Amino acid sequence: MKLRVLISLLALALAAALAIAGCGGGGNSSGSDPATLVPPKAPVYIEATVKPQGTLASNIDALAKNVAGIDDVGQKIVEEVEKAAAQSRETFKYTTDVGPWLGEKAGLYLENYDGDNFHGYGIAVEQTDSGAAQEFIDKFVKADSGGSLEDASYEGVDFKVGAEDGEAVGIVGDFVVFAETEADFKAMVDASEGESLSGVDSFTNSLEQAPDESLASVYVDIGGLIEGAGQGVDPETEVFLESAGLEPKGATALASVIPDSDQVEIDFSSDVTGKEPRSGDASKLLGSLPGGSFAAFASADFGKRFGEAIDRIDANGIPGQVEPNELKGALSAAGIDLDKISASIGDLGVFAQGNTENNLTGALVLTTKGSKEASNTVANVGLLLRAAGTPSVTAISGKASGFSVHSPELGRQPLVVAAQGSKIAISYGLAASAQALSASSGATLSANPAYEEAVASLGDTPISGFVAGPAALALAESMIPAEEQAEFEVAKPYLDKVSYVAIGAGASDELTTAKIIVGFAK
Repeated sequence: MKLRVLISLLALALAAALAIAGCGGGGNSSGSDPATLVPPKAPVYIEATVKPQGTLASNIDALAKNVAGIDDVGQKIVEEVEKAAAQSRETFKYTTDVGPWLGEKAGLYLENYDGDNFHGYGIAVEQTDSGAAQEFIDKFVKADSGGSLEDASYEGVDFKVGAEDGEAVGIVGDFVVFAETEADFKAMVDASEGESLSGVDSFTNSLEQAPDESLASVYVDIGGLIEGAGQGVDPETEVFLESAGLEPKGATALASVIPDSDQVEIDFSSDVTGKEPRSGDASKLLGSLPGGSFAAFASADFGKRFGEAIDRIDANGIPGQVEPNELKGALSAAGIDLDKISASIGDLGVFAQGNTENNLTGALVLTTKGSKEASNTVANVGLLLRAAGTPSVTAISGKASGFSVHSPELGRQPLVVAAQGSKIAISYGLAASAQALSASSGATLSANPAYEEAVASLGDTPISGFVAGPAALALAESMIPAEEQAEFEVAKPYLDKVSYVAIGAGASDELTTAKIIVGFAK
């Protein structure tokens, strides 16, 4: 049997272990860290608890029952694992082949990113009974009647190598190790005896941010990925990243998955925004957006960030297009004061509505310091469009003031930029602007029960994004091509359970933080 089949079966077995964590089997964790077997420069590392206990285990049980309606999800997965083995002409029994030796933790790393794909991986699965683990390996080696596995040894570690695909398997300390190549396996042995990812400060500092109740965490060395691609960052992209306040070189990110009985939370943290991460609360604007929106997002202090971005672009220029210190001067000569525009703007919000592609609409909404600033900003945007030679700019009047832009490229409806009170709306069509600028309190997201649940789920983290599960699903269903409907119908019963998606953002010390919570109907 090829080792790739063995790895696939083990991966399924780990999924089964997650589901039957509270049902016994296997020994206690050795407390070993899979990261001690990972080369120190690995740019991507995923660590998971494959045998959760206590509250984590009961939450997984309750979530599986709620979303999938399965009373014994562990047994269901075991049956599927063994069925997959049978299709591969293998005899595989979780309870006798894996259960007796499987520990608590498992880790996977990826390396050698070329800009498109990774080349090289390793998997370390904690084992608590080396004799039983070796029996598991030997069983499948013996079943390999084709003779495609060869004996090998490195630094006192015996292992098997696939003659056809070069993959390797063996026991290294407290772990059963699988690797894409013999070289990758040897690199993991070297890491276990010397320098490893577990000793890299950026990794340990990131992992400290993972919540105690996390089921799995994904660590990414952003700078390492860029360096590994061997392409660097082109000048235009570098200007864009700097203008957005992003510093990818040397930056890292961590994502952690935390299941609960009726929701799944994903926590993010990263130092990609430098030593002064942005924070703010735009929940007031978000809650004021139309209540029928299937998706809405908001960003605090957008005007300030926009001004900082313009300052950076002006100072650095745009390679091949704008020389340093020319952008703001050129626009000022045309009567457009970017500093004044950015100073007048507060938060930014955006919403989308509709249940088919034909009636899809939405708007971008900006808050300002007052009605005068709102109307002046709209006037400046009009000047900017005229300076750029944009045709068919028409003034609009009424409760809202501003202009519309008609163009064949835009389709049947115009692009509308309008101000009313202290808000500005930029929308496709007049209706979306009218909704954005004059929604009554009873017709806003803040009065939507699902939105209220989303806000509550985030706790102290201010909400910055919301997706209404049923409304988003209705739109998605209307846009699924006929040839993909069958696959969609398989997933639909589970998607039907999604009540909302809540997004929150903040800052902690020198890290930008975020949460995504998927809430399920009970």
